[in-house]
Amino acid sequence: MSESILVINAGSSSIKFKLYRVEGADLAVLLSGHFSGIGSRPHLSAKDPEGAQLVDRAYGADEVRTASDAQNLAADWLRDNLHGARIIGIGHRVVHGGLAYSHPVRVDAEVLRTLESFIPLAPLHQLGNLDPIRVLMERRPDLPQVACFDTAFHRGHPDISDRFAVPEALYEEGVRRYGFHGLSYEYVSGALAGLVPDIAAGRLVICHLGSGASCCALKDGQSIETTMSFTALDGLPMGTRCGALDPGVILHLIEQRGMSAHDVGSLLYKESGLLGLSGISNDMRELHESSDPRAALAIRFFCRKVAQSIAALAVSVGGLDGLVFTAGIGENDPEIRRRVVDELGWMGLAIDTPANENGAPLISTDESRAAIFVIATDEERMIGLHTLRLLNAS
Repeated sequence: MSESILVINAGSSSIKFKLYRVEGADLAVLLSGHFSGIGSRPHLSAKDPEGAQLVDRAYGADEVRTASDAQNLAADWLRDNLHGARIIGIGHRVVHGGLAYSHPVRVDAEVLRTLESFIPLAPLHQLGNLDPIRVLMERRPDLPQVACFDTAFHRGHPDISDRFAVPEALYEEGVRRYGFHGLSYEYVSGALAGLVPDIAAGRLVICHLGSGASCCALKDGQSIETTMSFTALDGLPMGTRCGALDPGVILHLIEQRGMSAHDVGSLLYKESGLLGLSGISNDMRELHESSDPRAALAIRFFCRKVAQSIAALAVSVGGLDGLVFTAGIGENDPEIRRRVVDELGWMGLAIDTPANENGAPLISTDESRAAIFVIATDEERMIGLHTLRLLNAS
């Protein structure tokens, strides 16, 4: 019976999972799946490493009302389809580790309570991340569970990159720039090091562009500065999140419009970003297909803000040797990549059109002053490796 690691990447309306076979210090995928549409159009799907469908089942909305329902159904299916695999540990993506955790940690009741205290800092994600941990604590209290944090990769920031211009007392209380998408940045920077170690060790900006979006400046493989900060609301415009916003707008909404903190939070987290700008959709694919001028505005706005962030982050590392696009939009949308790089032509960046259209790993021209790459991220694999290392060390 082979030893295996299960990885769970859970959100409010979906759960992604991968099962890995342990091969020494490495991992091999046994199956991957997801439970989507929780509470609306629930659907469980899983495939083997060759892409063969293992399960493809739809449920009624009343059968899967909550993430806990989905987690239990997914756990039941996994239990019946392990085919000789013995799970020795479960790794979870947890968005926020706060000041308490700068490395992956084995979860017990005390750790779980601490992580629950960070829910207000990441309301769209943290609660969903923690729900499978609770369910599995009840179902399999014997199984080690490991929390891997999106904030941890950024905890070594220089002091100047961690701060807001607010009183020191607030900084000491934890009001600081944590940064997110760290598991993705960690994986992508490692993958780049395997391809071009000299560039990976230099001055690098990685753009994680998806429904959630951010950019990160790295030097010698270490995070120096990133666009997300105290919460996952700051920085780039996203699918439904506003990104960087004058704090005076929030004061205006509360003082002049009479909006509650809850209503402001819903507006900024769920009704803004690409959806708010376009009034059409939070999905970049739908915006590309639309002839509505508001869709075109949303796309231009997104590309301009990404380009501005790349330029600003280059200041933090003293220049730019490499630029990487990753995540759903970054990996799959050559038009967005082209527009962003075109905005940076003044920096000497130039894109190779055929390579970009074909999704090649290297998409810059020979004349470009920085190499430009497209690298697929794999947060689940990063979580699995962290989980295995922690279990081996204990």
